Amino acid sequence: MIDTDPTQLAPPTTDAPSFAPVAPGAEKSTLKSETRRIPIPPHRMTPLKKDWLHIFGPLTEILGLQVRMNVQRRSVEIRTSKHTKDIGALQKGADFVKAYALGFDVNDSIALLRLDDLYLDSFEIKDVKTLHGDHLSRAIGRIAGQDGKTKFTIENTSRTRIVLADTKIHIMGSFQNIKIARDALVSLILGSPPGKVYAGLRTVSSRMKQRAL
Repeated sequence: MIDTDPTQLAPPTTDAPSFAPVAPGAEKSTLKSETRRIPIPPHRMTPLKKDWLHIFGPLTEILGLQVRMNVQRRSVEIRTSKHTKDIGALQKGADFVKAYALGFDVNDSIALLRLDDLYLDSFEIKDVKTLHGDHLSRAIGRIAGQDGKTKFTIENTSRTRIVLADTKIHIMGSFQNIKIARDALVSLILGSPPGKVYAGLRTVSSRMKQRAL
């Protein structure tokens, strides 16, 4: 039988300090305030001033952010405060202001704050097909339709919101709905007649209703 030294079996003693448990709200107080600056295009500055009450209200009340309009830099600056509870509030606020800067209505942009599965997608007509002169103008006309009818139909069928800003197209919606709207817009850019695109949208919407049941 081998004799063992009892001092070798004992756990080694260390001089590591023992700390008391951390209080529940202690880590929040140690977080630094983060700031985000969102540039605003020149043509959106006047609407921004008109709708400012409707813009900074949701940012401060829903997200608990601090907001200010920087007129000299043509931007909106937001930062977290002690009232900010959600860790993703700053990103949500930035997406909300960016959506308004791209041309979306305030009421549509507020949906980005209330819902988690909404996204923004942007592309240009030249990304789909290189067009110049009258060909480009006709492509934009096919997307908008007479009195905006084609654009409204795509929006209502795919449950998205579309902004047509010259040759740039911005879409707001869920991931699946953005794909449906983008496919319809690409078909119009490539030269498909609106009637054919409507038929495709009707097929897609009927499939969506069947999946919902």
